[in-house]
Amino acid sequence: MASGVTIGQAAAFVGVTVKTVRHYHKLGVVEEPERDGSGYRRYGSADLLRLVQARTLAAAGVPLAEVGPLLDADADRFAATLAEVERRLTGRIADLIASRDTLHRLADGDRALLPDRACAVLDRMPGLGFGPDYVAAQREALVLARALVPEGFDGFLAQLEHGLDDPEWVDLTRRGWEAETWNPEDPRIEELATALADRYLANPALLGNPDSLRAWRRASAQYRLIDDHRGDRAPVSARLTALTEARLRSAGVAFPRR
Repeated sequence: MASGVTIGQAAAFVGVTVKTVRHYHKLGVVEEPERDGSGYRRYGSADLLRLVQARTLAAAGVPLAEVGPLLDADADRFAATLAEVERRLTGRIADLIASRDTLHRLADGDRALLPDRACAVLDRMPGLGFGPDYVAAQREALVLARALVPEGFDGFLAQLEHGLDDPEWVDLTRRGWEAETWNPEDPRIEELATALADRYLANPALLGNPDSLRAWRRASAQYRLIDDHRGDRAPVSARLTALTEARLRSAGVAFPRR
């Protein structure tokens, strides 16, 4: 009577697939038994023990490349390796928890991509008379700014906060967005740009702090991408922004070059 069991039986007893057993053989985790007289490989109790140990370590998160050497290690090395695997698993758990938290924030809209301070700014805008299109444009600009120019994000956010606290800036900015119904060559756009530039100069906090401005000048390519965002959908606002910036530059404000 043949001693041992077939690979199919061994896999079933251990609780893995035949494919997994063969993969263990390929990686050298478990040696292939010799063939018996009938040409079949027969798995004995020692082989099954090794398969159980390999399956248990793999299920615990030990990379398969490390399972074979670990099974052959002495007690000290075994304990040290398991401690390292635990450290890596703890890191993965932290990453998974962060991913789960991001999913929860996704259910809360903007808070998946923006900090609470930025969301508070966006939440204020409708109450000041800004329509949903304007708020959406500012949301997208904030997301882009945070991703593309993180060192200038807080300054950009502070500019918006100062702007919302300035009734004249709010009125001019709201008028600028409402001007989308105008012809892009309407002379009133230039008048509005002059009024906006004058307001910025009268209230320098609206321009941002020097550190923020330097960050944006260093990131001129990213600034152009953010500044031009939605330009195809809001041509009047794009022209108004360009004219306002030109007037500010002529007054000595070091804006990034478009």
